[in-house]
Amino acid sequence: MKIKMNTWLRKPVLLLLFITVLAPIVLYTDKLSTFSTYEFVQEPSTISLNRDVQALNLLPQELSVAQEEPSSDVYVENLSRSVRVSDGERFRKTRQLNEESKEIATAEEDNPIREVTEGENRLESAENKDHVNLKVAEHSMLETQAETKPEAKKSTKTKSEKPNERVLADSRVRYLKDQLIRARVYLSLSSTRNNAQFNRELRARMKDVQRALGDASKDTDLPKNAYDKLKAMDQTLAKGKQMQDDCTAVVKKLRAIIHSTEEQLRVHQKQALFLTHLTAKTVPKGLHCLPLRLSTEYYSLNSSAQQFPNQEKLDDPKLFHYALFSDNVLATAVVVNSTVTNAKDPWKHVFHIVTDRLNYAAMRMWFLTNPPGKATIQVQNIDEFTWLNASYSPVLKQLASQNMIDYYFKTHKAVESDANLKFRNPKYLSMMNHLRFYLPEIFPKLSKVVFLDDDIVVQKDLSGLWSVDLKGKVNGAVETCGESFHRFDRYLNFSNPIIAKNFDPRACGWAYGMNVFDLDEWKKQNITDVYHSWQNLNHERQLWKLGTLPPGLITFWKRVYPLERSWHVLGLGYNPSVSQKEIERAAVIHYNGNLKPWLEIGIPKFRGYWSKFVDYDQAYLRDCNMSP
Repeated sequence: MKIKMNTWLRKPVLLLLFITVLAPIVLYTDKLSTFSTYEFVQEPSTISLNRDVQALNLLPQELSVAQEEPSSDVYVENLSRSVRVSDGERFRKTRQLNEESKEIATAEEDNPIREVTEGENRLESAENKDHVNLKVAEHSMLETQAETKPEAKKSTKTKSEKPNERVLADSRVRYLKDQLIRARVYLSLSSTRNNAQFNRELRARMKDVQRALGDASKDTDLPKNAYDKLKAMDQTLAKGKQMQDDCTAVVKKLRAIIHSTEEQLRVHQKQALFLTHLTAKTVPKGLHCLPLRLSTEYYSLNSSAQQFPNQEKLDDPKLFHYALFSDNVLATAVVVNSTVTNAKDPWKHVFHIVTDRLNYAAMRMWFLTNPPGKATIQVQNIDEFTWLNASYSPVLKQLASQNMIDYYFKTHKAVESDANLKFRNPKYLSMMNHLRFYLPEIFPKLSKVVFLDDDIVVQKDLSGLWSVDLKGKVNGAVETCGESFHRFDRYLNFSNPIIAKNFDPRACGWAYGMNVFDLDEWKKQNITDVYHSWQNLNHERQLWKLGTLPPGLITFWKRVYPLERSWHVLGLGYNPSVSQKEIERAAVIHYNGNLKPWLEIGIPKFRGYWSKFVDYDQAYLRDCNMSP
């Protein structure tokens, strides 16, 4: 009975064991059969991980548009090994990939050479349709979506898009040029130079690349077959790399190329500097035409029509007087127009313009036909200053000397004696440039004068300058200590004992262009005599070269009252980096330098501040074909 009972219990136990063993096998086999057709239960894009997973930094974030099929063939390996992964495991792997991609991106950012070369390799592999893989397919898909949907691109910016990230523009043009450099290196190396077949092939590839490159400066300028030429050249260069086993020779050749390129750069920079100075000296056709037309019209007027109104205000010390010395009619007009436009009481402003004999009639005619509102105008001819002669002015005697004529007109001697081209500008030969040292003689009845250069634009009311207390100083000016090249040692020859004894090489310079001069103090301190004494000491240009700023720094040494910087902002004629905020805050902006706003070489973004005070619809400007 007991044996029968044991036999009866054994059968259910064995049945349960059988079911326990076979059930997982059957279920697992059924699961494999469901995956054997390579079909997913649902679209991958609809799977939710129930977590906020950060996007990888290696590639831009994918857009929300689902792709039913990849753009190229995708080979899926070991699909049967796919198993379910828990949410925690997926998040751990995603975070690990994210950190690795950040390290890769950082390494690539810190290596500019690798960034260039690998950027080109990515460009090449993206277009190689014969060897495409999954990453390239995804990358090209993202680029296509970004081009077709720019709005979506804006909304899917990721953390990988850094604000200061460098973007290599026109990378294919750069890469083609790099290929030519590498090819020239291989042609000069003995290991590849002795291989005639490789030499012929490489030279042929170089010609193909040069023809494809042409004068292109952008990728869009390249022909359609440029990529084929690039790829063929890469294959040839790869052969040369295999032949070359001496890295030292390559390094030496590349250093020689760098040295040669630097020498060429210096030569081109010198040529560019010369051409810039040459352009600055020339007069545009329109500015040459304008005074001719104005002079013709002026001499056709009767004597009464040639007179300016309000001449009784010229000596009134209670009004605001400006001194402006120029032979440029249009530039002078801009200075006057901008000052009057921004003046609170235009009738109080008096402009004293001094020009040369050639432009005297044109200057008068311009302001007769274009009167500056209620302001007063006076135009004088420098030749009428009979007191200004060689016996009184040392600089006038020096300008007429044979030594000075040789300096300017015998080029070979000038270049040997002075390599700085700016000191050979003809403006230094003009006495107009030195009239600023004779203000009390020109305006004997005035107490205070504001001196303005003809390359400035006034943006605010300047009447406040007359209320500035100069505290016994003669010259009120904006200092230029912020820039090292505006120190005394940049203008004066401190190897000369006279200069070294009397001045500090690190003393702060100041700017001409907008200056307030107290003429009463000028007379008390005999400033003109101080100027003459230093000019006599510099008759052989041993203390300074030419120009008016060096003698100005010496003459007004310890006699300058510093004005607030916002009164006068400089640099618009040579420095493109002057900030717009600084310009808009300034009362006067100064186009000092060679890039004047009326020349074609002027800095375009600064020209508008000047041209808005020119009426190009004026009849004389139209006749001379002048336009903004």
